[in-house]
Amino acid sequence: MNELPDTQPPARSGAAVNRFYFRQLLSGRDFGAPGDEVAKQMRNFVYLLGDRNTGDALVIDPAYDPRSIVDAAAADGMRISGVLVTHHHPDHIGGDLFGHSISGLPELLEIASVPVHVHSKEAGFVCSLTGLDRSSLVCHSSGDLVSVGGFSVELIHTPGHTPGSQCFLVKNRLLAGDTLFLEGCGRTDFPGGDAEEMYVSLTQRLAKVPGSAVLFPGHDYSLRPFALMDEVRRLNSVFVPRSPMEWLATFGR
Repeated sequence: MNELPDTQPPARSGAAVNRFYFRQLLSGRDFGAPGDEVAKQMRNFVYLLGDRNTGDALVIDPAYDPRSIVDAAAADGMRISGVLVTHHHPDHIGGDLFGHSISGLPELLEIASVPVHVHSKEAGFVCSLTGLDRSSLVCHSSGDLVSVGGFSVELIHTPGHTPGSQCFLVKNRLLAGDTLFLEGCGRTDFPGGDAEEMYVSLTQRLAKVPGSAVLFPGHDYSLRPFALMDEVRRLNSVFVPRSPMEWLATFGR
């Protein structure tokens, strides 16, 4: 397998430091209040990415313990300058999850008043779940770019799990939320899910992502936390069907 990117900041003992900053954090392990069994059970990944030259960083899906996520960035000399939202489910943005109250966007914005970037089709759901006003959100379409320092993140609309699910492509990394995992894909039987749209997202909307890119999913559902897209497309069962009819017969719910 080709070398995969580090998910921890490099040592600063005189060694050259990569300008692109990237962290993969696991809920219930790398952040989250001690004893938070929901965070441990859900196994969400939160991502930090940014520009070490400017110190600016974006956070993807900051749920469970925003303060410790901000502190993790600060410990690396980075400040949160914006939020990227993959989709509106409470384990990614905060809110009520089956009777459990999860911290997320509102608590983060109390710490840092920054723009929250969402797909336009997800904005209403985000506001409803979190109580945020639409003025807190920056709504996007597929193909839009969000800048952080000297880097640009491409937003790819990938409906299926939710109507406004989106993935982020930056520096040959695909941050896929619940659209695509190393094994399987996001469920389509929740409200707003659409199995046919998921098939199109996986086979067409993400077709532009090169095989050399590295997939970073929204949950730790596999033995490894990331993998090359070539490998995922070869081994993940969601890519086995060769037609929409075959895919729906196997995965449509």
